[in-house]
Amino acid sequence: MPAAVTSAWRRLAASAQGFSVAQRTIALIGVAALVLGTIALTSWLSRPTMAPLFSGLAPADASAVVEQLQSAGVPYELAGGGSSVLVPEAQVYEQRLALASAGLPGEQSAGYALLDQMGVTASDFQQSVTWQRALEGELAATVGAMEGVETATVRLALPEESVFTEERVAPTASVFLATSPNAQLGTEQVSAIVNLVSASVEGLAASDVAVVDAAGTVLSAVGTGPTGGIGGASGDHAERVQGEVLAMVERVVGPGNASVVVSADVVSESIERTSETYEAAEGAVPLTESTTSEEYTGGAGGAAGVLGPDNIAVPGDEQDAGTYAAETTDRTNANNRVVEVRSIPAGDIGRQTVSVAVDREAAAGTNAAALEALVVTAAGLDVAAGDAVTVELVDFDRSLAEQAEAALGAARAAEEQEALWSSVRWGAIGLGVLILLVVILALVRSAMKRQVREPIDLGILQERHEPTTPVPDLDALLAPKDDLSDIELPVGPSGVEGRRRALNALAQRDPARTADLLRQLMDDRSPV
Repeated sequence: MPAAVTSAWRRLAASAQGFSVAQRTIALIGVAALVLGTIALTSWLSRPTMAPLFSGLAPADASAVVEQLQSAGVPYELAGGGSSVLVPEAQVYEQRLALASAGLPGEQSAGYALLDQMGVTASDFQQSVTWQRALEGELAATVGAMEGVETATVRLALPEESVFTEERVAPTASVFLATSPNAQLGTEQVSAIVNLVSASVEGLAASDVAVVDAAGTVLSAVGTGPTGGIGGASGDHAERVQGEVLAMVERVVGPGNASVVVSADVVSESIERTSETYEAAEGAVPLTESTTSEEYTGGAGGAAGVLGPDNIAVPGDEQDAGTYAAETTDRTNANNRVVEVRSIPAGDIGRQTVSVAVDREAAAGTNAAALEALVVTAAGLDVAAGDAVTVELVDFDRSLAEQAEAALGAARAAEEQEALWSSVRWGAIGLGVLILLVVILALVRSAMKRQVREPIDLGILQERHEPTTPVPDLDALLAPKDDLSDIELPVGPSGVEGRRRALNALAQRDPARTADLLRQLMDDRSPV
């Protein structure tokens, strides 16, 4: 080992021996913390980055993949409730190829691969069943690839076609879903699944697809579509209108001084209405027109008599002959025929009602009729079609709001107090660590500056003196001299014990001078 390293190690050991018990304890704690921190940092830096090898695995496939990785000695981690397997990023593609060669993971559904396994001697029944199974497998794999769906199973009910019946039975489908942990499918996702399945099968309507999850909840029923879809549309519309009306009213009376409730009736069934109207075409030439005229003239006969008393005819006066003329016109005009077919889908918004309560104190000086007109316009209501709006000025109960505000204030104060104590704790910890580092550095620096004292064998002074030899004058011995080699160390009257007492007395009188003398003596005796 090099002399410099040996000397440095010797000085460090000597410095450590000069520490007190408290100093040694602090030094050991600091060294242990430094070693542990170095080990943790090295372990964290040397840890490989994990990347997904497979996701959405079935429990059986995940178990087989883990066994294969264990046999190959590849580190792995499980995530997603055991359905995802992670390996070091540098080994992802290599392990995928290795697992694929071992046939892992297994296929959840064969899909169209079943058609490759069908022989040439298969019957019509086997062909139709295999085709249905293949289609079900492909649909299940497609649905299972959606976010939030862990596994999916699709069953199709395809009626047999027959030439002996005119009516054809519509096909139906059922979908079973197992969602991932803490995942919930929304109405839009269920509608997407229904439309995907219905569009993949000829003649299958979206209303004939049933979707059920693993908990037994019906997400889409046959004949009604996704459950909650109509209610969801109604809720979304009511929420949107409520927000718009509330924002408008609060701009007038101030925030927190109004409450709005919106109710909307939703059409639950699809409705088709057909109306036909006829209107005369203005400025059009008549299609057909015919005119008939009649004219008559009376004869010259005498006038008839008038019955008088006793039924005796009395001759009347003679009158002139009369005439008759008539003309009839038959005309067929062109008409405009208008046929209107209106389809009202399920989920359409029907009648709406809006109720607005305004704080009387905040609405002082506000015209209720003008406010009602603003609400009608903001909500897009049609009063003539049956929509209704009610605006009332009432006295608001502020007790709950005051309690809530007090609770919020207390919560904010508690959070601020907790944040303050957290800052104090972390500050104290940081200050303690800083003080510990400063103490350790100070001790190390002091130890490095301290003079290295090595034990001296007093047997090197083997000069014999008589026991009665007096101790020389210490003042003369301590007097500064140019040549330290002429100094003679005192010897006591009793050999080694006397020399030890003399050295102790010299050290107590002038420690620094004694140290110089001893160092000079050691240098003189060291081999060149």
